[in-house]
Amino acid sequence: MTAEYQVQDGVAIITLANPPVNGLGLATRQGIIEGLQRAAADASVRAIVLTGAGKAFSGGADIREFGTSKALEEPILVSVIAAIEHSPKPVVAAVHSVAMGGGLELALGCHYRLAAPGAQIALPEVKLGIMPGAGGTQRLPRVTGLETALDMITTGAVVRSEQLAGTRTFDRIVESSQPADLLAEAVAFAREVGTRPGPHPLVRDLNIEDPDAEGRLTTARAAIAARSAHFPAPLKCIEALEAAVRLPFEAGLKVEREAFLFLLTTPESRALRHAFFGERAAGKIADVPSDTPVRDIHKVAVIGAGTMGAGIAMTFLSAGLPVTLLEARQEALERGVATIRKNYDSTVKKGKLSAEKAERAMALLQTTLDYAAIADADLVIEAVFEDMGVKETVFRQLDAVMKPGAILASNTSTLDLNAIAGFTTRPQDVVGLHFFSPANVMKLLEVVRGAQTGKDVLATVMKLAKTLRKTAVVSGVCDGFIGNRMVEQYVRQAGFLLDEGCTPQQIDSAIERFGFAMGPFRMCDLAGNDIWQAIRTRKLQEHPDLAYSTTADQLCALGRFGQKTGAGWYDYVPGDRTAHPSPVVAGLLAKHVAASGVPQRQVSDEEIVERLVYALVNEGAAILEEGIAAKASDIDMVYLTGYGFPLHRGGPMLYADMVGLDKVLARMQSFSTGYHGELWKPAPLLVRLAAAGKGLTG
Repeated sequence: MTAEYQVQDGVAIITLANPPVNGLGLATRQGIIEGLQRAAADASVRAIVLTGAGKAFSGGADIREFGTSKALEEPILVSVIAAIEHSPKPVVAAVHSVAMGGGLELALGCHYRLAAPGAQIALPEVKLGIMPGAGGTQRLPRVTGLETALDMITTGAVVRSEQLAGTRTFDRIVESSQPADLLAEAVAFAREVGTRPGPHPLVRDLNIEDPDAEGRLTTARAAIAARSAHFPAPLKCIEALEAAVRLPFEAGLKVEREAFLFLLTTPESRALRHAFFGERAAGKIADVPSDTPVRDIHKVAVIGAGTMGAGIAMTFLSAGLPVTLLEARQEALERGVATIRKNYDSTVKKGKLSAEKAERAMALLQTTLDYAAIADADLVIEAVFEDMGVKETVFRQLDAVMKPGAILASNTSTLDLNAIAGFTTRPQDVVGLHFFSPANVMKLLEVVRGAQTGKDVLATVMKLAKTLRKTAVVSGVCDGFIGNRMVEQYVRQAGFLLDEGCTPQQIDSAIERFGFAMGPFRMCDLAGNDIWQAIRTRKLQEHPDLAYSTTADQLCALGRFGQKTGAGWYDYVPGDRTAHPSPVVAGLLAKHVAASGVPQRQVSDEEIVERLVYALVNEGAAILEEGIAAKASDIDMVYLTGYGFPLHRGGPMLYADMVGLDKVLARMQSFSTGYHGELWKPAPLLVRLAAAGKGLTG
């Protein structure tokens, strides 16, 4: 049983005991009901205390039951709350640590509530594309007031229990944050209220007192419509809160329940739930147990003080880890330090960081020109030019000077990690840590597992990623790993669309309306067109039969490398990242298509989106089949956190499932008869899954 029962001094104590956060799974819900029944039948019991074991009152629904029949099996949470409200003996919620989602709804269903200071209080369902479904939208505004409830429910924001002092959310906030002290006070409080004649107070009977309720709802609706265009849940929350203001309680509950059930079926909710579970699943590696010993990381070294190296160094500094930055030339070091300082100053000016914290971070930074100065680092990350010869020089030097047990990491975005590991006598210590630019901002960390990378090394860097607040996804070794191998096909299709008469702004606009943070040409300008050219050059040397549009090389021949040169596929003005259509590029493309002989045609936005996205899907399926990615959700996490794929579509693999793999294959077949149609050979996994009526994401 995941709900324990005991009696103490005439008070029944029902303790939720379903670690890690006392999720309200079926067994727990049943245990609460049984506890209520036992207490009701025991003449010696005058009152009941409901609390949670361990580090939570309750975090809400048990995520292990999502999508299973248990989630909707009686008693559902609504029934549990109804049983509490109808209890002949008062029920006191003793809230500590965490009360979120269904956990908060459960507490609000109790007659009385005591809370420990510092408890995290939230109704975060909107972040999963749904909304509270057990009375949260009806009860919370009755205790906090409409304004606070609007903010908490439509954003999923977490507030501390003491922030709700003075509202009717809690009858008392105790002095101690210790669950044992809270429980003792709750038992004493329960004994006292147990002597009071009934009926005991119910949140449902409270009125929402707000003379400007209509104005608040109207303002909130307009603000949410502007910021949440792709997500229906926030506006549905407004509808339910409006019902709480205008309708009797039971009628409001009905509005909430109908909206909740509707949202469960939306693709946006499916996408957000997929991302929620995908992020958690990404950290689990099948053959690396959770208890795998990890190495201590106290000192970090970064090789290369360019844009990537400086950003990587800043990431560790912000996490409180000392960093030594190494370069070959003093002027390069000085530029790197200046970049870090400028980034921190900018963050402080924006109010996102205090000046004191920025100074503490900078104080952790040291610089050197000598490899011997980093010999005692626990982790060293190479962030030098993307050239195998340069990587070899660096790793041979690292192998010679680094202490035994140090982790040697490469930030390579495309090169063979096994070859890099082969430059050392300790390949078990070598791992890829591919940060995304700007490294101090981007959430994704692609962890590349070499053929001989030690399991303890993997466990260490996955744990470290959490410290850095990164989403770490493990990739096997191949050219480009997960993200860049896929994006190459995406960018290649964008180039072919130029050959057929599209413009960069037409292509970017189409994919941005689909939901991408930026289109392929703005992305290339941001990363550097010279970087993409270097990758193409290397790949063509290795595979001369590869086909690319020549437009990108023509662009680079003009020195238009992107934002860093003020000119790429677009024109830029100093200090402004706004992309302006370029007459120079328009002229270049006009000459190109005139000379190429490629038939010109009007291409619809729908085709642009399908060609770009399905190119990602097809390559992703090949990556999955080869075992480069362990699961489809890992691929989606790479694209959601590193490449600006629209969150409301869940990533390329889930999006393909929602479209239907049979429909995706049919469109790919139609593209195979067009320009460079030879590239539309479907991945065998796509064909098999479509034939079986299955999806990539399971």
